Amino acid sequence: MYPPKPTVEKARDLRRRMTLPEVILWQAIRGRKLGGARFRRQHPVGPYILDFYCDDARLAVEVDGSGHEHPDQARHDMRRTHWLNLRGIAVHRIAARDVLGNLTGVLAGLKQRVCGQPPPPLRGPPPPMGEE
Repeated sequence: MYPPKPTVEKARDLRRRMTLPEVILWQAIRGRKLGGARFRRQHPVGPYILDFYCDDARLAVEVDGSGHEHPDQARHDMRRTHWLNLRGIAVHRIAARDVLGNLTGVLAGLKQRVCGQPPPPLRGPPPPMGEE
């Protein structure tokens, strides 16, 4: 599916004007640094531009700033997510404040989504049955 020419031009412009959280995340995932997955930044799909996109996982990664908490923006995000889901693209939303304050946790969650790795255990294994 080819995006409209204005969308492609806007994506090129957005690549030059990425936000600080987007730049930080991009530096952490570019060049197959996250489990060997390849990401594209500011990737146009139909009428939309995805912050990051992994084609192998069919996953859009969106870094949401505080503006996404506004009800109008939230409704737009829901419509956009629905449109992408209908085309087989899952959406993984990350708060910009999490990228800035907990990049390690963000990358672990993203790696789980992309590579299908289970999250690390929260505690040790249970004791063996029948032993006291």
